[in-house]
Formats: sequence, structure tokens, C-alpha cells
Amino acid sequence: MLLFAAIFFVFATPTAFGARQAATQAGVLHAINAARTANGLLPLRLDAGLDRAAAAHTAEMLRGNYFAHGDFAGRMAAFHLGGTLGENLAWGSGSLGSPRSIVHMWLVSPEHRANLLRPGFRRLGLGLGRGTFQGQGAATVVTADFGS
Repeated sequence: MLLFAAIFFVFATPTAFGARQAATQAGVLHAINAARTANGLLPLRLDAGLDRAAAAHTAEMLRGNYFAHGDFAGRMAAFHLGGTLGENLAWGSGSLGSPRSIVHMWLVSPEHRANLLRPGFRRLGLGLGRGTFQGQGAATVVTADFGS
């Protein structure tokens, strides 16, 4: 089972940049950037602020066993993030929780594809978590927060 959701907003406050990359982020980052470069776009770089926001949201969804963006604007403001921002969510178990599968499903959904391939996005935060989710064991839950 694989579910996903997308959201897009514009804010006008500055942000901080970072370059931390965990092993679990590497596969999703690689899959996202492969899709972007295949479509003639620049790759995204990890951003520490977006990373914190994405990780917090993934942890909250796992803890609460829910799948939704919630108060995206409020969350971005709480993490002092601004500019043009977007968010894709996904979760899946087994092979459907793989980076390749998640990015493929985002690419076939118009709203997710728009975030993934938005030329103005340059930064990315990834929150990945694993556990029992929505009744599925060994599920992977992903929040991808995009920024200009």
C-alpha cells in the first residue's frame, strides 16, 4: 500500500541552509535528483531547516498514526522557514516504501510532480521514519519539504 499527498505555499521570510545527509535520506535524495536532472532541472540540496521540519512532521505522523499535512503554514512558520515552499508526503510498506517507488508515485501524480519538478525549488528537507503505520508493519513514512 502506498499513499501520498502534496501541498504548495509561498512565504516571505529568510531561511538557513545546511548540508546534513543521513544514510536513509541518501536514497530518496538520489531518486528525487535523478528525476529532476532527467527533466533538465538542477538537483536539490539538503537544507537543515527544512530537514528539521520534515523530520518533525514524519515523527508526529508516526506517533499519531495519521497521514496528513496538518497546519503546513504554521509548521513552516514555527521552523522559521520562508520563500516558496511545498510538501510531498508518502508512506508504503515493502517495496512500495522504497525511494524509487515513492518518487515514481510522486511523478505520476500531477500535484506531487509539480512540487518535485518545480524549477524554482533549490532546497529540500527529508523526514523518513519506519514503524507500524496504518496497520502495516515495517512501513516507511516520508515527508519531503521543498524550498526556493
